[in-house]
Amino acid sequence: MGKALARNTGLFFEEFVSGDAITSVGRTVTETDIVSFAALSGDWNLIHTDTEYSRQSLFGERVAHGLLVLSIASGLAVRLGFMEDTVQAFMGMEWEFRGPVKIGDTVRLRATIEDKKAMPRLGGGFVTFKMQVLNQRDEIVQRGAWKVLVKSAPAPQFGQD
Repeated sequence: MGKALARNTGLFFEEFVSGDAITSVGRTVTETDIVSFAALSGDWNLIHTDTEYSRQSLFGERVAHGLLVLSIASGLAVRLGFMEDTVQAFMGMEWEFRGPVKIGDTVRLRATIEDKKAMPRLGGGFVTFKMQVLNQRDEIVQRGAWKVLVKSAPAPQFGQD
């Protein structure tokens, strides 16, 4: 998927190759992230927002919302560049929350092309990615599959190389 980093647009459907993988830069989860997400989503669950309550929990401290980490993963995917201007729609996902992300943990996203299906009538095709969110210890904290609709490459114009 290195081609995406060398130009201003993402990869077209035809350029994705099953098995190719890329890993994002890291992103450290902060207390501000958790409080901001709680305010935005309305999810003020005590496991995320109450230090004293969280000390008695399974994790022994506050943890990030699973959906916050999924949202961060989505942002990390966009930063990789392969989707810029070529992804037409996010079609769906299967997702698992495997472990906690705590304040100060750094997560990154590993994306592997799992499958492709041409959809000429939609002007491209479906690409399914195996996604893994890893923490700083290389533990998988979230994982699953994302399916996106990607544009086909434009047809070559007459007289162009």
